[in-house]
Amino acid sequence: MSGAITCSAADLSALLGPNATAAANYICGQLGTVNNKFTDAAYAIDNTYLLFSAYLVFAMQLGFAMLCAGSVRAKNTMNIMLTNVLDAAAGGLFYYLFGYAFAFGESSDGFIGRHNFGLKDFPTLTSDYSFFLYQWAFAIAAAGITSGSIAERTKFVAYLIYSSFLTGFVYPVVSHWFWSPDGWASPFRSEDRLFGTGAIDFAGSGVVHMVGGIAGLWGALIEGPRIGRFPDGGHAIALRGHSASLVVLGTFLLWFGWYGFNPGSFTKILIPYNSGSNYGQWSGIGRTAVTTTLSGCTAALTTLFGKRLLSGHWNVTDVCNGLLGGFAAITAGCSVVDPWAAIVCGFMASLVLIGCNKLAELLKYDDPLEAAQLHGGCGAWGLIFVGLFAKEKYVNEVYGASPGRHYGLFMGGGGKLLGAQLVQIIVIVGWVSATMGTLFFMLKKLNLLRISNEDEMQGMDIARHGGFAYIYHDNDDDSIRVPGSPIPRAPNPPDV
Repeated sequence: MSGAITCSAADLSALLGPNATAAANYICGQLGTVNNKFTDAAYAIDNTYLLFSAYLVFAMQLGFAMLCAGSVRAKNTMNIMLTNVLDAAAGGLFYYLFGYAFAFGESSDGFIGRHNFGLKDFPTLTSDYSFFLYQWAFAIAAAGITSGSIAERTKFVAYLIYSSFLTGFVYPVVSHWFWSPDGWASPFRSEDRLFGTGAIDFAGSGVVHMVGGIAGLWGALIEGPRIGRFPDGGHAIALRGHSASLVVLGTFLLWFGWYGFNPGSFTKILIPYNSGSNYGQWSGIGRTAVTTTLSGCTAALTTLFGKRLLSGHWNVTDVCNGLLGGFAAITAGCSVVDPWAAIVCGFMASLVLIGCNKLAELLKYDDPLEAAQLHGGCGAWGLIFVGLFAKEKYVNEVYGASPGRHYGLFMGGGGKLLGAQLVQIIVIVGWVSATMGTLFFMLKKLNLLRISNEDEMQGMDIARHGGFAYIYHDNDDDSIRVPGSPIPRAPNPPDV
């Protein structure tokens, strides 16, 4: 603990007269006990803060589940809900066995960790169980992003395989590169930092959002679009989700959880920046919550009016996606930028999302939740944003002042940080493409990836999960037919 009390019996004995040595030893012993109590309290406060943040991030899984359920057609509700539960369950086991060790175990080459498999020799001097729980919640968030891209047409076994592989290996390697103290591109390295500064990705615009988004991109590309999304190579037909209410509920739950995702990434709260001042890490945490809020709000409003100009509608689903895009973008730089810069981040994130969606439509790419565009595209913009707007004062507070530390180009810090951010984008795209792209391709060749046309038309709930989540009728189904198949009919009403 910074500012610990020290006491020397030799110094005190000269001032205490008779029995000076015994008195000095007693006083120093009492002061040492008090000092230890303060130190223990500091550890308890920091770990409690991190545990609370972990609970908030885990609550985002409920947000993902509601968002996904509302964004798919009713006939696939049970399937997408089950995959969200699977992401958390499989991710918990595989991150415990392998993922945490690959991410934060010590390494000699900066590429991958090699210690603490199955939490062996844990806790350590630098990490406790609260830190593991927090990082697990991040890992399953990346897997949840991917599940949205391949919704409504993917075999259940494929979810199990990709979720385990992503949380147990692909994501942990990336997090080691940028978040571990000895990662090759980490700003926490004591020396030999990338371009003298390392890549700054405070809470994971690249590590979490780009990894999940790029993985989903390859899954959706290799699977191909849903039946009826681009009929006969013509214009896109919107296969709308069945519940805007669930989409809004999921969005607000994710918004709530983001206050653990971004501010919680400090991992400690009881750190003063200036001794005796009311300004410390608690202030940085508050600022981070503010920048997160402003970016999301700006992106939501920009998307609202932007989509109104393009489509002529006030669409709540588009606004929700815009809001989340603003959050995904600010996640990298939330701790190192001023609030006004967060507004710029959110405004540009909305434009990036709208542009990516237009490009996806032109390329006949089908992503039911816009996950690749939202998390991949806005996440990449968030990394670039840091290289432009990171403030010197905040960078030194969060990552430690040291010679050669660089900050944002537009803030007078030169272009080296921006260069490191661009390197991060390139290596994440390359790594995830090589690993997850290969995995999805192999699953397709083994006929383990996509369900049959008949099952897709019938709905995965009845075809694969034993029944519907609730009685429904998807109007879109009347205009979608598998070539050569009879016209689908609505299910018979239940007997009264």
